[in-house]
Amino acid sequence: MPSRLVQINMKARDDSALGRFWAEALGWGVDSEGPGVTNLEPVGFSYPDPAAVCVDIIARPEPKTVKNRVHLDLATTSTAHQAELVARLKDLGATPADVGQGDVPWTVMADPEGNEFCVLEPRPVYQDTGPVAAVVVDCADPRAMARFWDQAIDWTLHEVTDDLAVMRSADGVGPYLEFVRTPDTKSVWNRVHLDIAPYPGDDLAAEGARLRALGATDPGIDQSALSWTVLADPEGNEFCLLTPR
Repeated sequence: MPSRLVQINMKARDDSALGRFWAEALGWGVDSEGPGVTNLEPVGFSYPDPAAVCVDIIARPEPKTVKNRVHLDLATTSTAHQAELVARLKDLGATPADVGQGDVPWTVMADPEGNEFCVLEPRPVYQDTGPVAAVVVDCADPRAMARFWDQAIDWTLHEVTDDLAVMRSADGVGPYLEFVRTPDTKSVWNRVHLDIAPYPGDDLAAEGARLRALGATDPGIDQSALSWTVLADPEGNEFCLLTPR
């Protein structure tokens, strides 16, 4: 059985502080599985569940140097809610961000460590996603990314064009996964990436081999001490294949 998207991994110089920001932003709970790791998930959530894609924030000393290729879009229910959310996020430490978006109805912001995210205007398609409307991945070829990820995970492909590919859990709950064509090219290790996991009883090594056969590659790092597998998709975006869960 294909794996499923279970969480977003985000690097931070101060995982605790950034975790507090995102917990307040999303209305989620905060936990930690060890030093330098802050885990965020909805209160009362039973991980993993497609109703939410959780966030793991991992302490790393390297500063952010380029625009992230993976970001979160936050959902709102009305124009008043959008304005209220933007104001609340600014109070929490977010700042306006200019990524060349021009005059758009959504608001582009950066969290306290500079990670870009969007507060969307109300859209009916996102009315049942929870606070995270979509996980967005910049790419050069949405069609090619859709071909890979449609087979890599057991989510349903909803839309594919030259500029956009959209997926969502087959259960029809939680956020969307969107691949958006952008002119930027990948130049550094992604500070935000996807974490996927096989189902209980599946074989991690066999799933890694299946993903490589689909076009995933090894990023060329020492993984001897890891219990999970680090791979890269066809456009070089790193992702982690976690142990079955």
